[in-house]
Amino acid sequence: MKARVHVMLKDGVLDPQGEAVRHALGTLGFSGVEAVRQGKVIELDLTATDKAAAEAEVKAMCEKLLANTVIEKYTVEIA
Repeated sequence: MKARVHVMLKDGVLDPQGEAVRHALGTLGFSGVEAVRQGKVIELDLTATDKAAAEAEVKAMCEKLLANTVIEKYTVEIA
């Protein structure tokens, strides 16, 4: 079973990397970009066979390590 975790900064948290990307895109001539939010994707190969149990385990991983829940939000996809 595979899990994909998307981690993004929460709304209202400044994103200096996203702002740097937006600025660089403007410098390269892509003037239609108003804002950029940068995040990360984490893919996990799991031994679990139960989808609900796998999702619960991955959420626990996010809460403990994969995401800083003070400033980041995350979503989990199980396939």
